[in-house]
Amino acid sequence: MKKGYVQIYTGNGKGKTTAAIGLAIRAAGANMRIYIGQFLKGKNSSEIKALKKISDNIKISQYGSGCFVKECPNKKDIKMAKEGLEDIKHQMLSGKYDIVIMDEANAAVFSNLFPVECILDIIDSKPENVELIITGRNAAKKVIDRADLVTEMRENKHYFDQGVEARLGIEM
Repeated sequence: MKKGYVQIYTGNGKGKTTAAIGLAIRAAGANMRIYIGQFLKGKNSSEIKALKKISDNIKISQYGSGCFVKECPNKKDIKMAKEGLEDIKHQMLSGKYDIVIMDEANAAVFSNLFPVECILDIIDSKPENVELIITGRNAAKKVIDRADLVTEMRENKHYFDQGVEARLGIEM
């Protein structure tokens, strides 16, 4: 791979993780190696099951307890997130991966799991040839300013507002 860029998928609309997973599938089809680190998530979702079935080129780690974290995370959530940051940075610098995805990292900052400077440090440490994708709502302006590509998913209408729960295979 030639030059790698920093991509951000943010906004209140649905599809940020889905876009990153789609990019991972496309890259795996081109025989690239992908590392996905998911913050705030800690259960075996359908996307993880599918990726494990279809590609040996995609490795996924989760750095969350599976419980929703608001602005006041507990010590376990903070510890898992900080360990995740260290792991992602290690994987990114290992030379084993062409693409590194930090899923829900923006939301982790917003939820006070770690400061925005942690993401900025990873961006600054990114090897020239690695593509870095950072997803999650509420991307900090400092992260947006450092990115090469920013896509904002905007919610116009959502069936959750009518009480529809997350559905297996669609949202989870």
